[in-house]
Amino acid sequence: LEANYPVQVTDPHDAVTLHLSSMPSRYLSPSSEDRIRQPVEDVEECTCPSSTSPDCPKQLQLLNSPCEKCCCPAPPPKISDLMNDKDLLDVLRLKLDPNHCTIKNWKNFASRWGMSYDELTLLEHRTQGSLYHSPTQEFLLRYNQKTVTEL
Repeated sequence: LEANYPVQVTDPHDAVTLHLSSMPSRYLSPSSEDRIRQPVEDVEECTCPSSTSPDCPKQLQLLNSPCEKCCCPAPPPKISDLMNDKDLLDVLRLKLDPNHCTIKNWKNFASRWGMSYDELTLLEHRTQGSLYHSPTQEFLLRYNQKTVTEL
């Protein structure tokens, strides 16, 4: 190879993207059996980094990250992520805010997380009459690093 061509290290199972101009026309014909197809998601064909040999270069080990299906689930979302979703936040406010007729009261909810009665009352008075902040939002902002599953 000449020095001006980039070199790409690929594993035999890695997907390789080809430019259309570099492919012969027979690959693009619909009647061809060697047609390019979308990969089939199959759990048995899943390869995880545990199968990567230790003598493999560090860059390749990083590229061979675990697939989302079998090895590493995504970390649970945090409350701060929830605060960015206006629709979810509105649903929570409807369920927890004291100015809405609901079954679940936000004070009971917050007291389970260790907030004292005085803190709860202060939060309610501070946000009373505000169109932009509610006790639920203040409570969620205070605990925004906890996961949503802890809610």
